[in-house]
Amino acid sequence: MKKIVIAIDGFSSTGKSTIAKQLAKQLNYIYVDTGAMYRAVTYFALENECIGDSFFKEDDLINKLSEITITFKFNEKAGFAEVYLNGKNIESDIRTLKVSKYVSPVATLSEVRRKLVEQQQLMGKDKGIVMDGRDIGTVVFPDAELKIFMTASAETRAKRRYKELLDRGHNLSYEDVLENVTTRDHIDSTREDSPLVKANDAIEIDNSNLTIESQLNRLIQLADDIISK
Repeated sequence: MKKIVIAIDGFSSTGKSTIAKQLAKQLNYIYVDTGAMYRAVTYFALENECIGDSFFKEDDLINKLSEITITFKFNEKAGFAEVYLNGKNIESDIRTLKVSKYVSPVATLSEVRRKLVEQQQLMGKDKGIVMDGRDIGTVVFPDAELKIFMTASAETRAKRRYKELLDRGHNLSYEDVLENVTTRDHIDSTREDSPLVKANDAIEIDNSNLTIESQLNRLIQLADDIISK
């Protein structure tokens, strides 16, 4: 059976990773969460004091990029691949609001993007992959057979993210989460290197009022239509 590349882009907290994981499982494809890769670099930057509330030592981080190895290992119990930084499982560590606060500035660095894009393109060379992020359909896989662009209102996304963080035991306010979402939107959309934009041939899905099941069914149908041609 023909295999394709599925690129899912969109704003933060639109549920890209959730739907991409399920779609990959349904198609028996490899799933890659590129957002987790940028979060891993951000976590590394925080751990190595390259970034903080009042500073961003860009050159320090750039010089340390060679020390970063990011891998994914499938967790059978969880049902998805978790991200590892230099052999350490950091899946939970990268899902904090602190990492979310700094991930967009880190992702603006051309050197970071170049390093990760090279890895991402290697992962998809044999196709049969579902990859989500900000520039998958525009930069990483501009020739992907199926491109999806996910969107939802900032308020809807902030509510989702707020609930997710509360469920994980984080103590924070909805206002802080909403500010983080809108700030990331601005940085992601206005950065010079690979800004978040909808590819011309991408199918836009506003999931503000859609269930995960309805989204998944639509994506499966879109993928099946292309695979069966």
